[in-house]
Amino acid sequence: MINKIIRELEDTKKYILNSITDKPDIGIILGSGLGVMAEEIKNKTTLPYNKIPHFPITTVEGHKGQMIVGDFEGKKVVAMQGRFHYYEGYSMADVVYPVRVMGQLGIKNLIITNAAGGINLDFQPGDLMVIKDHINLMGVNPLMGKNIGHLGERFPDMSEAYNLALREIALATAKDLTIDVRKGVYAAVTGPSYETPAEIRYLRSIGADAVGMSTVPETIAANHMGIKVLGISCITNMAAGVLDAKLNHEEVVETANKVKDKFINVLRGVVRRL
Repeated sequence: MINKIIRELEDTKKYILNSITDKPDIGIILGSGLGVMAEEIKNKTTLPYNKIPHFPITTVEGHKGQMIVGDFEGKKVVAMQGRFHYYEGYSMADVVYPVRVMGQLGIKNLIITNAAGGINLDFQPGDLMVIKDHINLMGVNPLMGKNIGHLGERFPDMSEAYNLALREIALATAKDLTIDVRKGVYAAVTGPSYETPAEIRYLRSIGADAVGMSTVPETIAANHMGIKVLGISCITNMAAGVLDAKLNHEEVVETANKVKDKFINVLRGVVRRL
């Protein structure tokens, strides 16, 4: 199984390198409603997931399903316009496959974005939250099984899963742009159903500020490979029980679209400083 994964990663890497002119330094994963940022990339090569060997296919509305490689704020970047989720029926190996591919391409920094539900009562829809830590409640870990020593060590340290220096860059960038951002802990659950009010009360009691269905597996896989991670959540809605309102994915995408300019400006500033 391990040899198969390594062979597939090599196949994917060769295909991408044969399709682009320069290797990227920075990886970006764009969450629900945030894929528009990829339109800002210049001199780009677009690789649909269904053309990339061994790549899964995204099935979620708001995720285009393509890899974009090009120039962004003077840096070579590779952006995932759409991600894979455990709730779609994929294995964890599939979910983190793009991160492992980006690692094989040589990226040193990975910016992971997502749409999340606000748990902290001080938050409101449209806020951006720099992730300072996470709680994995998905009941599974992408590193389970025999370790792939080709990628990293058996027991990677997660005491700074979200790199402190990158977090400080993001906060300083937002301050310079006079954009208020939050800091908080992201809780990951499997989904696809939204959480119940009781579950949200539980999550708040254990220290979560926001909740979502992604990011944590990707962060774990990146840390396993020695890649520095910056996580930024767009608080697209308040979680169940916080407000007297029903939850739906359309609201998530709509709110993400409303704050996309703010989000893109922060990403621009961060990438410029890396």
